[in-house]
Amino acid sequence: MSDQKEDVQYAPIRSLARGLEVLQTINREGSLTLTRICRITGLPYPTVFRIMQTLISVGFVECEPARKWYRPTLLAKTLSSGFPEESRLVAVSRPYIVELTEKFAWPISITTRVGNMMMVRDSTHSLTSLTLSNYAPGYTLPLAECSTGKAYLAFCSEEERRSIRKGFGLLENPTDRIGAMLMDSESLFEEIRANGYAIQARNAYTSNPGKTSSIAVPIVADGTVFGAMAIIFFTVGVKMEKAVEAFVGDLKQSADRIAADMVA
Repeated sequence: MSDQKEDVQYAPIRSLARGLEVLQTINREGSLTLTRICRITGLPYPTVFRIMQTLISVGFVECEPARKWYRPTLLAKTLSSGFPEESRLVAVSRPYIVELTEKFAWPISITTRVGNMMMVRDSTHSLTSLTLSNYAPGYTLPLAECSTGKAYLAFCSEEERRSIRKGFGLLENPTDRIGAMLMDSESLFEEIRANGYAIQARNAYTSNPGKTSSIAVPIVADGTVFGAMAIIFFTVGVKMEKAVEAFVGDLKQSADRIAADMVA
């Protein structure tokens, strides 16, 4: 039997990709109507309707009884389980992110890469009044369009970055097309590596688009990027230049300590 080549190309399963996109959208945004899901994903209403019926039938989504809004079930959280390294990252980083929030009052989040998204693993939104929403573990953001994703991409290996870029090219939704274009900007990643942090002004993929901005640093040791840590602040309350000056030093120091604890 001849060996199969590892680089054989297969066409992606379009229906599966669309179903996962819808599930990601609901998980990120919370309760949504079918019309709203269509607007966010750009998918036709009949397609979204069929996907929702499938997700309901397998238990990942439920329809709120009082209105026709759809929300993820606890079963959906099982998709993010089974990652002992991420669980350790949460345990190790918790004291540091609490300390940062106590010092600056702004919320801190810890995220890791899951496919073409960055997933919140832990945050301190519930510990401060300076937040517009409580982003619980499981909330996802587009990889190339958030500060933590940019920080991750800049510091991960070139091989991993190529693999991610290749994955973007197989997907059809607008967010992934934008992500593919952003990933072609090597100068952006060079700048992030030189500075040691990434920024995202007026975060678009939040419960209150444009109302917050963020700065993120990678959590990296011995060439391994465990994830990224971000501080989130009100766009109108803090200018980005002032935020960089005030927060980056402490963010880097805490990220270095977390990384050191991860490899200890």
